[in-house]
Amino acid sequence: MSVGTRDLHDGDGLPGIPASAPRSGIPAWPRRACWWFFHRLGGWRFEGDFPDVPRLVIIVAPHSSAWDAIWGLAAKIGLDLDIAFMAKREAFIGPLGWLLRWAGGLPVDRAAPGGIAAQVAEGMRQRGRSWFLLAPEGTRRQVREWKSGFWKIARAADAPVLCVAFDYPSRTIHLGPVLAMGEDLAAEMARVRAWYRPFIGKNRGV
Repeated sequence: MSVGTRDLHDGDGLPGIPASAPRSGIPAWPRRACWWFFHRLGGWRFEGDFPDVPRLVIIVAPHSSAWDAIWGLAAKIGLDLDIAFMAKREAFIGPLGWLLRWAGGLPVDRAAPGGIAAQVAEGMRQRGRSWFLLAPEGTRRQVREWKSGFWKIARAADAPVLCVAFDYPSRTIHLGPVLAMGEDLAAEMARVRAWYRPFIGKNRGV
C-alpha cells in the first residue's frame, strides 16, 4: 500500500495505488474523514487496482444520481489521488465552487464544447503525470449514445482508458480493464459499453 493510504486500515476495500499515480498531498485528517464517510458510513469498497501509468483517462458509469459525485469525491480525497474532472460552470459558485476547485474540478461551459477535448489532452501532455475523469453518458438521464470525449482525449493525450463502474447493489466501485483506444470509435465504444452491462447505478443501469 502506498504512503498516502498507510493511515487507513488495510482490508477496508482499499485499491492498490501505484507509485506513478498523481497525488494531491491532502493532510491526513481530511483523508481519514472522507474515507470514513465513504467506507464506514456509506458502506462502499473498491474492487481492483489502479494501473501504473502516468497519464490516464478514467471513465465512470452508470452515472444516474448526484450521489455518484459525492461518493466519488469522498473516495478521491480519502485516497489522496489528484484526479482532475470537469463539471458544469454553474456549479462553481460560493463554497461549493471552492470545494470543487480544491478537489480538482475544472469549470466548463457545456453549451460551447468545441475544443474542450483537445485542450484537456494538451494539458495532460504538458503535466506529464495526469489523470482525468469524466462520465461518458454526459448526464444522469439514461441515453442511447455515449459521448466520445473520452476517446478523443485518450487518443490525443496518448493515454489509456480505465473503466470504472458504480455498482449500487453491492456498494462496490469496480476498477476494470485498462484499454488503449484504437482508431475505430464505434468498435471502441461497443467494447467499453459491453464491460459496463452487468453494473447497476443508483437509479438505472447503462
